[in-house]
Amino acid sequence: MYRKFVKRLLDLTLSLIAMIILWPVFLMIAILIKIDSKGPVLFKQKRVGKNKNHFYILKFRTMRTDTPKDMPTHMLKNPEMFITRVGKFLRKTSLDELPQIINILKGEMSIIGPRPALWNQYDLVAERDKYGANDVYPGLTGWAQINGRDELPIDIKAKYDGEYVKKMSFLFDVKCFFGTIISVIKGDGVVEGGTGTLEKEGTVNKELTI
Repeated sequence: MYRKFVKRLLDLTLSLIAMIILWPVFLMIAILIKIDSKGPVLFKQKRVGKNKNHFYILKFRTMRTDTPKDMPTHMLKNPEMFITRVGKFLRKTSLDELPQIINILKGEMSIIGPRPALWNQYDLVAERDKYGANDVYPGLTGWAQINGRDELPIDIKAKYDGEYVKKMSFLFDVKCFFGTIISVIKGDGVVEGGTGTLEKEGTVNKELTI
């Protein structure tokens, strides 16, 4: 019942409320982006959605318009040189993700779920296939995001996504939601130009049971 009906109803209700409350924030961010650098306010990128169908995710633009397209930030040789001044703040606070509320309203995403992979992140998509994590709507935030985010290697990230699918429920979504708020406040897991940091440091837990 929760997965089929309640979750979508909550997504719609909360997203509509968020749009009404946050429109002044949207407007302020849009103005700052236009003042800071040339280019559009919004950035769209092809991502992998439910059942591996592609859709275009929306974000506030945080990088220069000459940044290589369809390339994960961690694969850029020097990502800092492409990130704008306002973009650095937006990425650190995760405010760049707010336009995805529109994706949620359109039925392409959920508030909580695995973060949508780039269409060409074949390794991550393949790993998620092992755990059924491609069979649910991707989320604005998720279980992996509060357990390491950019610091997680791909195989561990996919396991966390699979764990979320297995445990998906109202209470687990609430846990992910408030865990995200704490992570954003603390700035946990944001690593520009790198991924798998926890594995390199030897602190990642590879004993996840799915």
